[in-house]
This record gives sequence, C-alpha cells and structure tokens, in this order.
Amino acid sequence: MPIATPEVYAEMLDRAKANEFAYPAINVTSSETLNAALRGFAEAESDGIIQVSTGGAEFASGTKVKDMVTGAVGLAEFAHVVAQKYPVNVALHTDHCPKDKLDGFVRPLIAISQQRVDNGQHPLFQSHMWDGSAVPLAENLQIATELLAKAAAARIVLEIEVGVVGGEEDGVANEINDKLYTSAEDYLKTVDALGVGEKGRYLLAATFGNVHGVYKPGNVKLRPEILKQGQEVVAEKLGLGADAKPFDLVFHGGSGSLLEEIQEAVSYGVIKMNIDTDTQYAFTRPIATHMFTNYDGVLKVDGEVGNKKAYDPRSYLKAAEQAMAARITQACEHLKSAGRMIAG
Repeated sequence: MPIATPEVYAEMLDRAKANEFAYPAINVTSSETLNAALRGFAEAESDGIIQVSTGGAEFASGTKVKDMVTGAVGLAEFAHVVAQKYPVNVALHTDHCPKDKLDGFVRPLIAISQQRVDNGQHPLFQSHMWDGSAVPLAENLQIATELLAKAAAARIVLEIEVGVVGGEEDGVANEINDKLYTSAEDYLKTVDALGVGEKGRYLLAATFGNVHGVYKPGNVKLRPEILKQGQEVVAEKLGLGADAKPFDLVFHGGSGSLLEEIQEAVSYGVIKMNIDTDTQYAFTRPIATHMFTNYDGVLKVDGEVGNKKAYDPRSYLKAAEQAMAARITQACEHLKSAGRMIAG
C-alpha cells in the first residue's frame, strides 16, 4: 500500500485508541533498516510507524553531506516507493528534535509538506516531533503552539514531549531524576495551550520514568500510573467521563521494557511506542556472527584473496534485515495488548 494518507493515519491512531493497542515506531537510518521495518510490519500483518531522528537523517544523507533534511527526504521518498509493495499501512515520522535543530530539520520538513499539499499532494511525512524537554515548560508549549498551527495547515500530526526522557539518544542526554515523571500540572498546562484536537491533532510523549537505551532490571523505575493520572486530571477539567482518555500518548524508551509495563501503559492511552535500541542490536548481531565465523573470507588474511561471497554486503545484510524484521514482528505482537492490531 502507499504510505498512509492523512486520513488513513488519523484512522490508524483512532483505531489504536479505541481498541487499546499501540503501533511500534521503528527508528531507521538507512534503506536496509527501512526495508527491515517494512518487512517486520508485513510479517506481523500490522500497520506501523517508521521514524528517523536528526542523527539518523544526517547519517542517511551520507557522511560527507551530513544534512538532516536531505537525509530525511531521501529516506521518505524511498519509503513512498518501496512501501507500495507491502500490504500494510505505514506512517512516516521524525523523532526527537530539540530547539537548536528546529530550523534545520522540522521547520523545513513541514514547509516541504506544505508545498506538496498546496500542489494537491499528500504531505511527505505524516508527523513530526518537537522535543522541548530541555527548555522551560512555558517555552516548550509556546513553540508547540506555533508548530501545531503549521503542522495542521500541512495536514501533519505534531508530537510533543512534556517531561524528560532519560538516557541518551543522538546526542540528546538527560539525567535520570524526578524530571522523568510528568506532573498533573504539566498535563493541565498542555491542554490549556494546545487543546484536545481543535487546534490540530498532536501526540503527547508524557514521561513516566522512560529512559533511552536498555538498562539492567532495577536501574529504571517505570510508573505507568502517571499516564492514568494525567488522563484523569484533564478529563475532570474538561467535564468528561472518568474513563475518558483525552490524550493520544507516546511511550518513549520502549526497548527493554517489561511486557506488563507495556500493556499497562497501552491501557492508559498509549498508541505509539518508540523502539530503537532493541532493533539496532537485532540488526547488528547477525553481522557480527557473519564476520566472526567468516573471518578469513571477509579479510584478505596473509595476502590471500578472501571470499567475495563472504564480504559482499548482501551476504550479511540479508540476515540483518531478517533479524530486525523478526524483532519488529515480536513488538507488534506485544503491542496488541487488550485489542487487536488489524492491518489495512
């Protein structure tokens, strides 16, 4: 199927919310990892989200070019072509973008999609993330308000972060402390500034102890009940029912999380869960195995000629794609939670 249209993406998000499941959002940095994501979704018979970070986009442009917009556009255009061969809906998203990279990443990408929409086309990406976790909340929401208006005009969904995701990803590092937990006041200020859809649809990455990367058990304390409390305090403010879920929530730092924590978070309104570290390892592990087991073939040891079939990148990237796809398929199964993820 083609990359999801704005209407299809909205229907995907609505369906996840109504049926209490979440989509895996898989970070990619190359055509190979993008192909693995598409394959994983297809083998799970699941719709999904493919995303690219600022660092991933820069890498995808080529280590000589190092231009985030060029890399993001290149991956998106590739996805628009290749995804047509798969029987699932896939949305394209950009991951964490801090304030100092907005002018070199998210704002130009929104402008590209606006131009496409003005020409009668669909936007290039279906959603973009503004990561204002490093600035005061008032400034975070002020910038979010500006970006939400531009995103809505370009038929794009905005994702914001309120609170702090710990750990490090693409040079954005945060300490593991009490700022990892979004407060009730934060939720209320968010809805005051952005509304609940009338100003444009947005996804909220509220934090409940999330940390990027994978840590040993006991090092990170997730508290999914904070998501429930946030939904409840805003539902009360808006005069909604006690079981209402006004926010579309995002679970960052999903790699290494316990299944029961994932399921609890999804039950509180999480409809998107970011996965990166787990799939990075899944992709790299078969390559390491190939290199160790074919040492004399991939290297021209002692002046020999090696083995072309062993050092041909296709010989190990095929296994890497398969392994990463299998991990994504597993993630889709886990995120079905109380509902069922139905593709198409």
